Amino acid sequence: MRTEQELYDLILAFARKDVRIRVVAMNGSRANPNAPRDAFQDYDIVFLVTEMDSFLADDAWLNYFGKRIIMQKPEAMELFPSERENRFSYLMLFEDGNRIDLTLLQLNELGSYLKEDSILQILLDKDWIVPALPESTDHDYWIKRPTPAMFDDCCNEFWWLSTYVAKGLARKELPYANAHLDLMRNQLMTMLIWQIGLEQGFTFSIGKQFKYLQQHLSPSLWQKLCATWDASSPEACKKSLEGMLVLFREISKHVSEGLEYSYPDYDKKVSRYLASLGITTSQAIW
Repeated sequence: MRTEQELYDLILAFARKDVRIRVVAMNGSRANPNAPRDAFQDYDIVFLVTEMDSFLADDAWLNYFGKRIIMQKPEAMELFPSERENRFSYLMLFEDGNRIDLTLLQLNELGSYLKEDSILQILLDKDWIVPALPESTDHDYWIKRPTPAMFDDCCNEFWWLSTYVAKGLARKELPYANAHLDLMRNQLMTMLIWQIGLEQGFTFSIGKQFKYLQQHLSPSLWQKLCATWDASSPEACKKSLEGMLVLFREISKHVSEGLEYSYPDYDKKVSRYLASLGITTSQAIW
């Protein structure tokens, strides 16, 4: 595998030789001083260019960076269309295991781009046009203290979705039930993050897709959360649902007390409804 320095040298050598590229920037974990370092970190590189059409006309220029295992071009995808405008990305995994996510961005978008993300490093500025920037930080991704409305929205979505899981199980539609169980888990994870913020401070990030979550939970709480991922059969799905109901109630009550927010009464009503359908047991009712 090529080293980090070798990759930086490769990227910057290409940019220095190409007159179309005026600024090279980097986002993502390699620009984040608080992110753990390992070989799986992507190189999230942005080339700010005078024009993009000549780059887009032929992908051959990308061969400079090495032999690829696979490449994805989000802005060119039809099944998964990108919502980003005025840019074009190449997500590349190379045979040596390195990955470069390279984005082309029109130079006239520089001002707005610099405001997009607090995690940002400028690697090359040929024309000295980038203003002095604050130190790269993951501040934008720190746990956010919820408002009363956000807290209630999370609770409401969780308990509302539980009725869809129940419907799917009652109809013996396991894919439908599992799909909504996964959506419920997103709300559970959100509530867990708020509890972590209350206990440990709203001054750090849990990472993309909750990837650092385990580091901030007790082993017993982590095991309870992991147990909710088993939904391989109707009985397993029911057990996971009940585990999530109990866990969410425990966590959300703690958060409501810590933030002095009202705890919703629909927990008890929905819990009784689920029990009446035979989907959960009385243990899931408080």
